[in-house]
Amino acid sequence: MKKVLPIMALGVVAIVFITIGILRKGQGQGEIRIAVIPKATSSVFWEAVHAGARDAATEEGVKINWVGPDIETDREKQIQIVEDAITQQASGIVLAPNDAKALVPYVDKIVERGIPCVIIDSGLEGTENYDSFLATDNYNGGVLAAERMAQILNGKGTILIVAWTPNSASTDKRVKGFRDTIQTQYPEIREVGSKYPNPPTVEQSLQATEDLLQNYPNINGIFACNDTTTIGAMRAVKNHPGADKIKTVGFDAGEILVDALRKGEVDSLVVQNPFRMGYEGVKTILKLLNKQTVPKNQDTGVTVVTKENMETAEIKHLLDSQM
Repeated sequence: MKKVLPIMALGVVAIVFITIGILRKGQGQGEIRIAVIPKATSSVFWEAVHAGARDAATEEGVKINWVGPDIETDREKQIQIVEDAITQQASGIVLAPNDAKALVPYVDKIVERGIPCVIIDSGLEGTENYDSFLATDNYNGGVLAAERMAQILNGKGTILIVAWTPNSASTDKRVKGFRDTIQTQYPEIREVGSKYPNPPTVEQSLQATEDLLQNYPNINGIFACNDTTTIGAMRAVKNHPGADKIKTVGFDAGEILVDALRKGEVDSLVVQNPFRMGYEGVKTILKLLNKQTVPKNQDTGVTVVTKENMETAEIKHLLDSQM
């Protein structure tokens, strides 16, 4: 009997180690599936986020499920995608919420289910119930745009703003940063009009800008707060009789806008690093799965790009990641 007990104990230990091995194998990186949910899938910006997420997943040997709405205002579609990711028991979720308020209860549900959650690009209103937030300092991006506008207008003139869509935290902060800086630091620059494109497309951004130019034909500058509005504003200005007197400061990059910058059709672009958002978003999920501590907030950077600096090595690398 004394001999049997040690043998039984060894058997139990062996079973425990085999079980642990099976569990670890089942949780191995090849089995990890991370849901990456952008605001939309139909722009160069989100394609760059996708490229970053895909590269990080390839490096780590994990899978990503990239799915999002066709347009950034389809919050109902994004909510359904989030709920599907929860139901499918995603290993982690990287989410760019397209509504700062409407997505809050669904992010709460992600966290309640014990799924690691990283928010990218655009924040949530009234909550920090997520693991980490990776984004441009959008307010500072607006500040930089205002400072550039003041520089090219020599500190005085009239301007327009082509906004994006209400409750989009990222673009709302850009516009606020821009307005606050103009109002407090450049009293001789005056905003005379602004408009949201509805729905938020290039065509409607063009129409919104044309409407503003019809009402204010002699303005000196335009600030457009993302890639879609910048393309629309640029095209409207090109068709305007006073095009050569209007300076456009845009936001984001992509082939169309970089080409326009090179041709002088826009003065400058405030450029984010969407590739890094996707890349670090996936990497952060993996750190969380490995029980590592991650920063609550991670700034992915923002840079003013002009015709003069666009060919420098650092800026060229930044732009190339978004082409």
